[in-house]
Amino acid sequence: MSQYQAASDTPDVSGWAVGGVIFAGTILIILGIFQAIEGLAAIFDDQFYVVTQNYAFDLDVTAWGWVHLILGVVLAFIGWALLSRRPWAGIAAIMLAALSAISNFFFIPYYPFWSLLMIGLAIWVIWSLTRHGAMQTT
Repeated sequence: MSQYQAASDTPDVSGWAVGGVIFAGTILIILGIFQAIEGLAAIFDDQFYVVTQNYAFDLDVTAWGWVHLILGVVLAFIGWALLSRRPWAGIAAIMLAALSAISNFFFIPYYPFWSLLMIGLAIWVIWSLTRHGAMQTT
């Protein structure tokens, strides 16, 4: 240890880890906004999404709208908390990104391309937050 380096119990955090957390927080906010808009579209107009026939998880489009709206608001809040470096935000972000991916998996028959894009973004957020050193920045 050099004379200019302060003794500390916390290891140095790489710039890549900090960048990953900032990326994840930003994408979570965007993902939340997109998910809320997706939910509002389903709530305001039941005919907006075309439902495929004989799908195993056939739910009412309005019910899906409320699920996506609530999840979107919570995702945006968690993204803000992640950018604010709240200690609990990293774990909450991983859990909610996983929940977002699962809910969009069930939404594939209603809006396939968009659902797959949202799943990909959620998985990318999880990857960003589970990289080495990322949780030390929150």
